[in-house]
This record gives sequence, structure tokens and C-alpha cells, in this order.
Amino acid sequence: MAISKVFARSVYDSRGNPTVEVDLTTDKGLFRAIVPSGASTGIHEALELRDGDKSKWLGKGVTKAVANVNEIIAPKLVASNVDLTDQVAVDKFLNSLDGTPNKSKLGANAILGVSLAAAKAAAAEKAVPLYKHIADISGTKQEKYVLPVPFLNVLNGGSHAGGALAFQEFMIVPTGAPSFSEALRYGAEVYHALKSLTKKKYGASAGNVGDEGGVAPNIQTPKEALDLIIAAIEQAGYTGKVKIALDSASSEFYKDGKYDMDFKNPESDKSKWLSGEELASLYAELVNNYPIVSLEDPFAEDDWEAWSHFYKKIDGKAQIVGDDLTVTNKLRIKTAIEKKSADALLLKVNQIGSLTESIEAAKESYDAKWGVMVSHRSGETEDATIADLAVGLRCGQIKTGAPARSERLAKLNQLLRIEEELGSKAVYAGEEFHNAWAL
Repeated sequence: MAISKVFARSVYDSRGNPTVEVDLTTDKGLFRAIVPSGASTGIHEALELRDGDKSKWLGKGVTKAVANVNEIIAPKLVASNVDLTDQVAVDKFLNSLDGTPNKSKLGANAILGVSLAAAKAAAAEKAVPLYKHIADISGTKQEKYVLPVPFLNVLNGGSHAGGALAFQEFMIVPTGAPSFSEALRYGAEVYHALKSLTKKKYGASAGNVGDEGGVAPNIQTPKEALDLIIAAIEQAGYTGKVKIALDSASSEFYKDGKYDMDFKNPESDKSKWLSGEELASLYAELVNNYPIVSLEDPFAEDDWEAWSHFYKKIDGKAQIVGDDLTVTNKLRIKTAIEKKSADALLLKVNQIGSLTESIEAAKESYDAKWGVMVSHRSGETEDATIADLAVGLRCGQIKTGAPARSERLAKLNQLLRIEEELGSKAVYAGEEFHNAWAL
């Protein structure tokens, strides 16, 4: 399967910032991938190469990454004999061109665009859907595919919104639905109920949305946000069928060894900052009083002691998801397993920079009986690859943002298509989302 052309360009993501798009052409056609970008990024992530020229795009241009694809990767990949259907060989070739531990030479955004486009081309060569190709190369069982539970970010705080709320995401989780399509309907109806309640309580402008499509009212505390979501679930008629998940993104408000819940206030009162144990107690109280099934990044990315303390304290009442902690990196995941700090991985392909390494991270997690949640980024695109990734890797849970804005719906709509295509050959993860690999 010969590659005739590889070409990259700069396009725009959902926040109006440049990102890398790669076209890879074979005799089967043109295959395209677009790379997402995060706002709250962990310091251990692979390097997203930006130009840094403040006179253009506020320094966020990706012309260097694009040039690295067109001038370095493209000619060498086209001239190589690498087999596109062998994703390990493709990604090994790409990583060898870079040669750094964190892809800082060529940029993870340059390498990932080519890696994902190559996977799409390989699926076409085999005449199979992308999710089946991913299942093939990852060795995932295919007797019955698993459709993931959508974790829908319906209320935004933290770095994704204005207002005082420290926690970044409040998600609804329709575990009690009989199918993916019904789960998405439950979620959409709760979302509309939430928008209506938010406008009534906080004014018309409070219905405006944050980066990932969730409402962003000027809410002060997590309890206030949770009470509003519970009211929306009740109004929509799904009490008991729709649960809640949090992504605190707490690295964003970790200062001097403590957690500043008023971090967006430049005059925040230091005497009110919380220790890791105090924040753990707050989470435990929330889990005991609300139907919370998942907590993501409850502590800062290197506050291992707090993570391990909380893991023991929560005792399996909710899954604890590592994002900034683990950054889709096998070595970080291994450390988290050894320290008993978490029991689920947030899988973001652009944190590690290639499809192969993403699959390896999922396998490392599964071997420890962890859950795996495939995730978008706050700076998203119309590329829907992660929908196929979630099904192909049998993850059972996917995080895509609210059921609003086309860059979020692109993934959810692709899952609707996959559900329709698979029919009885798939099951909905539902309440077994954490252990979907075992279904």
C-alpha cells in the first residue's frame, strides 16, 4: 500500500486557534485527520509545538509543526516502505524521525496528525470501519463490541468558563439507558432542562456556554452546581438513570502545596486554601450526598500523596480518573498503579502523540483492571476519530463535552452511526462502564 502524498495545513479549532490538519493520500483515496488542543494541559504531556510569534495568532500559530510534516515527515514517509496497516511500524518510524522523549523536535501535533491519518488509510485498505481496524491492531475482542457511556459536560467552571467556580467540569452520565442512542436522548433532554433552569435562576446570559458547550452561570460552589444538575435530572424525569461525574482539573488551582477554590480571584484569601486532606474530605462529602460515579483529576498532577490518600478514603464508591496525573503515558500510569492513586485512565491521543502509544496506555490500564475513558480536548475539531477509538478499544466510556456544538456532536453522531451499523453485534456499557473491557 503506497503513500503517494502527505500534506499538512493550518486550520482552526473550536476556540478559534490554529491546529494541524494532515491529508494522507494512497491509491484508496485521501484520508484526513485534525489534531485537537487542550486548555488545561498537564506539564508531563507530549509537546504541542506552537510558533510563539506573538504578532500572529497570539503566539499560537502552528506553522512550524505544519512545516515539519511537509518538509521532514512527508518526504521520508512517502519514500519509506513502511506498511500502513502496521500501525506500530508507522508510529515507530514517525517517532524515530523526532528522536526526543516528548516529541519536542517535530511536535506531538505534527506526529499525531500523520499517525491518525495513516490509521484511517489502513482501515480503507482493509475495507473495514476504523473501529474494527483499531480493534484488530490492539488485539481487542470483537465478538460483541461495546458502545460507550457518554460523559456529557453540561456545566463548565475552572479554566473553561468565567465565574468563581473552581471545578472545571460537571458531567451527566446516563448509565441507566438501555442503549447508546437512548443515553444520548436522556442526556440531551437533561441538558435542555438544565439550560432552562439556569436561565430562570441566574438570568438569560447564564445560558451562554463555555468551551465545551456546558452552561457557565456565575456559580460559587460545587454544591450549588450539583443541586442545579440534580434539579435538571429530576425535571427531565431521569432520576436514578442519569448519574454525575466531576473533572476538577485541580492542577489549575494548586498553589504552594494547597488548593485555592477561589483561584480566579487575584485577591484570594490564603487562609481559606485547602490541604490535600481537606479537599479529599470535600470530595467524600459530595460523593456521599450526590450520585457521583466518577472523579477526574481530584488533585494536582504531582501531589501523589493526596491521590493515594483519597483512593483509600473513597474505597471504590466512585472511579478516580487520572488525566494530568497520567497524561496517557505508560510510565506515569505504571507509577499510579503502584502507588494506588487512581483506577481509571483518561485517554487523550494528543497527550502522548501517536495512536500506538495511546493503545499501549489503554492496555497498561486494562492489565491493572482500570477503567479507560476516551476523551476530547477543549479545543476540538470536526474530526470524530475518538468515537471509533472508544469502540475499537472497548473503553465503555467517552467524554466529548455537552450534547451541543458540532465539534462535540461530531463524535456523538459518529457513535450513533456505529451503533446503527453494528446492531445486535454491540452492547451498551451502561452501569458497567468502568469494567467494559470485561463485558
